[in-house]
Amino acid sequence: MEAEQQSAEQLVEKLRTERNVYSSKVAAALRSVPREKFVPRSARDRAYNDVPLDIGEGQTISAPHVVADITKLLELREGQRVLEIGTGSGYHAAVTAEIVGAKNVFTIERLPTLARMARRNLAQAGYDEVTVIVGNGSCGLPDRSLFDRIYLTCAAPDIPDPLLEQLADGGRMVVPVPIDDEIQRLTLVEKRDGRVEHVPDGAVQFVPLVGEHGFEA
Repeated sequence: MEAEQQSAEQLVEKLRTERNVYSSKVAAALRSVPREKFVPRSARDRAYNDVPLDIGEGQTISAPHVVADITKLLELREGQRVLEIGTGSGYHAAVTAEIVGAKNVFTIERLPTLARMARRNLAQAGYDEVTVIVGNGSCGLPDRSLFDRIYLTCAAPDIPDPLLEQLADGGRMVVPVPIDDEIQRLTLVEKRDGRVEHVPDGAVQFVPLVGEHGFEA
């Protein structure tokens, strides 16, 4: 375990010095979450490399710097209610839970096999209060809204209207929106006094959001 913690520390320092200066809150969350518990056994020796890794079903766990970038843009605080679209293996939800509290994190995964894996991973890592739901993420969770923060770990053709409706006033949402056939741009959506502002950020590569307000399967 000591070697794993050291690797996590090295990853965080690499991200802070080579890519960006993340807040102490973001850095602490990345240090605390055991990423090796959210990757397949065959990839555990690469758990703290800053790369995406295959988790099955044609899906990946995001590179740590992308998780850090989204977390930074969201400006998470303890007690905020957060909706994640695209649970994957559960790693990003765990990082979010470190900041806002596990009981405040709701995450939707369309693939039942990945949802089961995420629940297991989250429980083993100590985040069993995160709510994992199998469903159409493009429609959000209207019966659980409003949310202070929403983020997508998949690319949407545009900002999904249902998610915008479920974002509380003063809330922030981060959505990867395509700029060509392969690359997307993280887009920060801020909602205040009934007005919505879009702020473009860095380029990323995510799998597509599939569903009624996303892309066709």
